[in-house]
Amino acid sequence: MKKTDALIIGAGPTGLFTAHQLKLIGLDCEVVDNLDKIGGQCIELYPDKPIYDIPAIPKCTGEELTNNLINQLKPFDIKFHLGERVEEVKKENGNWIVKTNNEKTFQTPNVIIAGGVGSFEPRKFSPKECEKFEDKSLFYSVKNKNIFKDKTISIFGGGDSALDWAVELSANSKVNLIHRRDDFRGAQLTVDKVKELSKSGKINLYTKYQLDKLNGSDQLQSIDIKHDDGEIKNLKTDYVLGFFGLIMQLGPIANWGLNLDKKTIEVDTEKFETNQKGIYAVGDICNYPGKLKLILSGFHEGALAARACFKLARPNEKYRFEFTTSSKTIKSRLGVKGD
Repeated sequence: MKKTDALIIGAGPTGLFTAHQLKLIGLDCEVVDNLDKIGGQCIELYPDKPIYDIPAIPKCTGEELTNNLINQLKPFDIKFHLGERVEEVKKENGNWIVKTNNEKTFQTPNVIIAGGVGSFEPRKFSPKECEKFEDKSLFYSVKNKNIFKDKTISIFGGGDSALDWAVELSANSKVNLIHRRDDFRGAQLTVDKVKELSKSGKINLYTKYQLDKLNGSDQLQSIDIKHDDGEIKNLKTDYVLGFFGLIMQLGPIANWGLNLDKKTIEVDTEKFETNQKGIYAVGDICNYPGKLKLILSGFHEGALAARACFKLARPNEKYRFEFTTSSKTIKSRLGVKGD
């Protein structure tokens, strides 16, 4: 069991800045995120789109903002647990016991939910038999590409993820790329590369086809794909990859006894605490009168929630507010010398 002063759920901009604020005041924290990378919505939904309402930054992309926040955390040793979803939160002897889907357990007096609009989950195939092959021979993300070496891979999708993995895996595997349309949504350079590899026989391209059936008992043997005109093709395959984008779900948060307003969590505006003592919500997932879903609002909420955590994490100490411009203690934590 891992013990920490505060556990942050969500590694988007608000979660990252909240971690920064916790470390500035001398508290330890760890961060859990369902995604396999840091950045939340900024990276998953608009990494290249310009953002114009970050204070003192006239214009930046989601990726640039994320990278700046990561750089701001470099003085601190913060443990990130990516690709993990918090499944259970329960009170035990004055602390919160938090468990993830990968069976990690945390003990903490403070839980800060910075989950944006909830957890991102992949859009899945519709055939019912897909479920029994999930995480065995059917995947919605790639965590270990080495398992696909010298195998036959059938990739479904027409966006950047499907195209990028089709190109990369074709170097050491037989790749079938199946898309329900003729046109692809990915970067034109990658689309051109896929078509080039298709002409050379490195990628078998099937357009206007969708998955119809998976064949096999315990081990996947082949798949049936169906054309718009009704034609069925059978393809021998070892693995199936589906890249259909992400959907946003409140997920297990709905079962934690929190006061909810639709898909948001009600909080006070003093500490951004929920109806459960020691559980806070910041960023887009929280709701209160006058709430604005702006990144800068999330930064404000995270700063106040972090300072509220101090009382529960250090019950025998008194929190003393200090400015970063003049505090020797804070500068020491930041590794600043001679300033």
